[in-house]
Amino acid sequence: MTRCFDNESVGFFYNNSQKELTSYWRTKDVLVVTLGLTVSVIVLLTNLLVITAIIINRRFHYPIYYLLGNLAAADLFAGVAYMFLMFHTGPRTAGLSLRTWFIRQSLLDTSLTASVVNLLAIAVERHQTVFTMQLHSTMSNQRVVILICCIWVTALLLGLIPSYGWHCLCDLSKCSRMAPLYSRSYLIFWAISNLVIFLIMVVVYSHIFIYVKRKITHMSKHTSFHPRYKETMINLTKTVVIILMPPTHPGRCKGAAMLSVCH
Repeated sequence: MTRCFDNESVGFFYNNSQKELTSYWRTKDVLVVTLGLTVSVIVLLTNLLVITAIIINRRFHYPIYYLLGNLAAADLFAGVAYMFLMFHTGPRTAGLSLRTWFIRQSLLDTSLTASVVNLLAIAVERHQTVFTMQLHSTMSNQRVVILICCIWVTALLLGLIPSYGWHCLCDLSKCSRMAPLYSRSYLIFWAISNLVIFLIMVVVYSHIFIYVKRKITHMSKHTSFHPRYKETMINLTKTVVIILMPPTHPGRCKGAAMLSVCH
């Protein structure tokens, strides 16, 4: 029978993966935690403002703004996840139970996946509005709610899978050095899944900008276009640019570096 090491300590798996595990606070650890807590607080406050503005302002009660509000909620969740990480990292890692370690990692993975999938949903929504020349989607509120629920179900599934079996507690040879309790196959699957979503977003936004560029070039050669048509095209382009501006989200720049620094 396969032996599982679910009664071992976190340090046991770090030693197995030959990943450094400190027992004292280094200058680097203090700086990372201080910066991480500061960024987390900023993320919490700024995204709370965004969500509040969308809720109280009736002008924002459209599908695109609901999706942007959900993106802010994903960023808010990321702020909570990183704050939890900052209180359970560095020398504290060695004292974590396996359950707490899995919770820490699942929060991070879920928040990043929710953000990436939500960005894809926004890209598809903007693609539909641009090509139908509508500033706001005709999607019903019920469909938006269903879409948002699907986003979070997807994120939770990808984030919680390791806690419920896709780990290396029963096969130490499959343990990853980056996340010593995770199976390498899971990390590869998670990374590829997010990469595929990102590539789809690139294709969608590229299609949008190529279409807009052609339309604007065509409009510049013909003076018979209605001013309303041109105004709509400009407004649609503005919304796409705003969405693509660098967001305040610690999880979107997490990657291997953050995982390796924050034990």
